[in-house]
Amino acid sequence: MRGFFMSDEELGKKDDDHKKNGSGLRQPNWHPARVPPRRSLKRIGVVLVVAILVYLFFKNIPVLGPDPRMRRPTYPYPELPTNGNGRSSYNRNPSSLSRPKTQPANAPERIYNGPVRFLELAQTLHAISGTRGSMVTNRNVLFAASSLKSAATLLPMACQMGSELKSYVHFTLMSRSEISIRELRRINGIDDSCQIIFHDARPDYAQISTDDRMENAVFRAFHHVFNYMHPQAILVDGSSDEEPFFLRGAQQHSNAKKNTLIELPRKAAKRLVWLTKLDSQALRMWNKNHIDILIHAVPGASGSLIRLLRSLSDADYTASSVPHLTIELPHDIDSPTKRFLESFTWPPAHVYNPTNARFLSLRHRIPHQLMNEEESSARFLESFWPAQPANSHILVLSPQAELSPDFFHYLRYSLLEYRYSATSTYQRWDLRLFGISLEQPLQLLDGKEALSLPSLLKSSPSGDLAEGEGEISTSFLWQAPTSNAMLFLGERWMELHDFVSRSLEAKRNSDPVPELLTEKVVSTQYPSWLEHALRLARARGYWVLYPGEDTARNLATVHSELHPMPEEYASQDNSKPLLAEDSTEEEIENIRQKIRAGIEIPLAPVSLLDSLPNDGNLRAISDLPILTWDGQAAEVERINSLATKYATEFKEKVGKCDTASKEKQKLRDNLSTQDLFCTNE
Repeated sequence: MRGFFMSDEELGKKDDDHKKNGSGLRQPNWHPARVPPRRSLKRIGVVLVVAILVYLFFKNIPVLGPDPRMRRPTYPYPELPTNGNGRSSYNRNPSSLSRPKTQPANAPERIYNGPVRFLELAQTLHAISGTRGSMVTNRNVLFAASSLKSAATLLPMACQMGSELKSYVHFTLMSRSEISIRELRRINGIDDSCQIIFHDARPDYAQISTDDRMENAVFRAFHHVFNYMHPQAILVDGSSDEEPFFLRGAQQHSNAKKNTLIELPRKAAKRLVWLTKLDSQALRMWNKNHIDILIHAVPGASGSLIRLLRSLSDADYTASSVPHLTIELPHDIDSPTKRFLESFTWPPAHVYNPTNARFLSLRHRIPHQLMNEEESSARFLESFWPAQPANSHILVLSPQAELSPDFFHYLRYSLLEYRYSATSTYQRWDLRLFGISLEQPLQLLDGKEALSLPSLLKSSPSGDLAEGEGEISTSFLWQAPTSNAMLFLGERWMELHDFVSRSLEAKRNSDPVPELLTEKVVSTQYPSWLEHALRLARARGYWVLYPGEDTARNLATVHSELHPMPEEYASQDNSKPLLAEDSTEEEIENIRQKIRAGIEIPLAPVSLLDSLPNDGNLRAISDLPILTWDGQAAEVERINSLATKYATEFKEKVGKCDTASKEKQKLRDNLSTQDLFCTNE
């Protein structure tokens, strides 16, 4: 303890005892603080600058990974109420999960920008596990709205879609309104028969939130819904009735997740009511497929071309973006056609086009001389090439055609149903579909005999129907394609390209030319490329969807007056009278039937769904009548048998395939016809 009580003198003496002997020079015990040299100051400055740069870099680094707004949702998870059968109830008591009743103190209106919380969303999202929402491919379709006016527009469509029982239909509200889901349903007349699952995705303090917070809330709500539901399509009101922050958030989420966002235009409930008939897989492809239009003009048909272009301009394109239009012009263009094209605009003036983009291509042929069959076929098919074969399709129109305002709705409806729906793809009917026709044919492709149109028997409770009274017109499948008004699927168009190329090569390298390449089954009133299309359809067993009579009146008509011959056949002697002076009774009857078959079907535009049988639902392909290429009724088995027989004959006589080559080419590419040709390997 003595060390703790030493005097100053003793402490000083003790320190002197511990001093080391030096060199004799006096070493001071205290040194003044030295100022850092200039080099140290520079080092400190460099370190500070680097630290600031590193801080700024990490603060402003772009988001390369998942969006921070797309975190896995964490919700309070209360016990789910159940109904009598033990299943979770979607119609919960509003008091079970109450919204915060208190607001931030002295908060001005719509300036709150705090963290986003969804207090009533977890319950219904956890309750939809039975819809397989955790799977990427499922049957969920989501309607979403923020504005109550938009909700009133979407709810009837959601109700109709839900009643079709093809998809699980959901509706979510992302609004500032404090209206309860129960009251929203009551006001819009939505009952349990609508089969709609409701979700409340409104954030806390929605009424006083800023637009930025609401936009962020919409994005996060869609993300949370996506994680639990994986909707195949999200339908929103794209008109000015909807809140801008909602549309921005929906578009941002769609871009981030690459899901299908369908922004419905104004009056969609009236113009796009057929959309409610589609299943989830067809709706998923709503924005992914595209249709182009191709018109092959012929000399001396200016009036017909102008009539067709005017009908195209008057059509309704609210179902999709406006298609690109290509017009193939001959070398000699009539003066009326020149004057009309100078003022012709595409897209039409009534179509929303804020960028004033032009989707019109005019192609003028240079050579003076008339084309032969090979040149005409090659030039026509070269006019289009699908960038994405599964999603790019081409509508071929003859100048003699005239279209109704609703033709594009029918094309979109039929394309989505028969090419992309779950039923068609599961049963692989889409692989047999060559295209979709807008006209109803009245005669066979040889132009000589009338086509006997199939019909279906109308069901009657009593069963007492007179003969002929119980028949109704129906869509049907025919192996024969048409050049007047037909949509060719992108895959089939590419296959036709390859088939024509190989056929022309085989024809040049064969001596003599095989009879299958020289026989003329299609009349010369049709362009030469149609003969190749028919051969491909016969070899593959493809068919074309044709509308019934009632539907065809609302789609297109083909005018037969002053029908010009295709250019490749214009030099042939087609000016002979139909009847010679010494014609027999049989020849007179044949000519009478030919003239009768050429009578056109007049347009009688009505609502698209009103013109379709079966309450506007398109019949399944398996329920449609089938005709062979020569107009004979047949079943699928007979079509397959005829296709196998024709393909075998074609391989032997045109493709020069022997038995060994056939064994090698059992597997074929859907976009190629190499299996039909062994000489072009």
